Amino acid sequence: MINRIFLIVLDSFGIGNAEDAGRYGDAGANTLQSLSASPYFNVPFLKKMGLFNIDGVACGEKESSPTAAICRLSELSRGKDTIVGHWEISGIVTRRPFPVYPDGFPKEIIRPFCERTGHGVICNRPYSGTEVIRDFGERHLHTHDLIVYTSADSVFQIAAHESCIPVEELYQYCRIARSILTYPHNVGRVVARPFAGSPGNFYRTAGRHDFSLEPPASTLLDYMEQAGYDVIGIGKIHDIFTGKGLTEYTFTSGNQDGMEKTMAWSDQSFHGLCFVNLVDFDSLYGHRNDTDGYARALSEFDLWLADFCSKMRSDDILMITADHGCDPGFKQSTDHSREQVPLLVYGSNVRPVNLGSRKGFCSIAASIADIFRLDVPLCGTSFWSLLRKESV
Repeated sequence: MINRIFLIVLDSFGIGNAEDAGRYGDAGANTLQSLSASPYFNVPFLKKMGLFNIDGVACGEKESSPTAAICRLSELSRGKDTIVGHWEISGIVTRRPFPVYPDGFPKEIIRPFCERTGHGVICNRPYSGTEVIRDFGERHLHTHDLIVYTSADSVFQIAAHESCIPVEELYQYCRIARSILTYPHNVGRVVARPFAGSPGNFYRTAGRHDFSLEPPASTLLDYMEQAGYDVIGIGKIHDIFTGKGLTEYTFTSGNQDGMEKTMAWSDQSFHGLCFVNLVDFDSLYGHRNDTDGYARALSEFDLWLADFCSKMRSDDILMITADHGCDPGFKQSTDHSREQVPLLVYGSNVRPVNLGSRKGFCSIAASIADIFRLDVPLCGTSFWSLLRKESV
């Protein structure tokens, strides 16, 4: 019997080769390939698990006897962002893409936003998060106008300096934006981006908060909670699912904090799912074209992973995957990239087989439901029977 599953999402850790990448302007993007060229790339434990044996992975040295079951997953949802990726991992396929705003948000959004917040808006176009505070931060300090910007993803981001717009006030402005952004302007996320510092030395603080759309249907998390299982969210999981289906949750300040909190939960007795998002790969490195930083962070995760796996219980399963790509070496783009993602499944009750290539991140949700014997209407086909040991 399986008692606990740890599902860890390495935010943006794509492995390239998405068949429809060209539709998104991402033909040739491959996050793993770019990272492998860095001198800081060192992932011996992931190699041992079989990362480089996954279909389509052309970098790294293959393992003769991988310790994990491995698979390459392609996305069925329309999009390449955090929301659709995580929703699909939890059993929902997004058929209609969320709206994006390459020319900025229209007046029918900005006008009521200004009226209800009492602030003007500056920028209002796609922009890098670090560059937007560099270029508009000083003006914001003088005028108290809110810095509103977007990206290639479906996001409405609001940046404000903590000295003139307290963080809780910024969150309230995000809630106002969320209430305005209804269909057909139902963007996936409204994101609070507080910052501090002085002109020339602005920096983003740890108060980021995402205000997401509520999932349009019940997810794996909802069904597990209803069945009486523990469902623990670590990192952005609470924001992505607007808290639905979680029995406990904790936010994190970054990868290190997320890994520490995951390790702490491994010492606790619970029955169900611990769902983890490690966001720094995406937010600190992928979006900033920092290949070496991303490679270092992955190497640090690899060290932690070896320790974590050594402490796993005999009735635990670990699943490692990603929600999209964000290739730091691709065209100097700072946007997410449409890529396939890895899946590694590890535990005493798992046969280390190669599942090849499968369509749908939702295979993960279907398999977890299968493991916990839940007969629920989720998208995806379970792979549990293909890798479970006969004694389970």
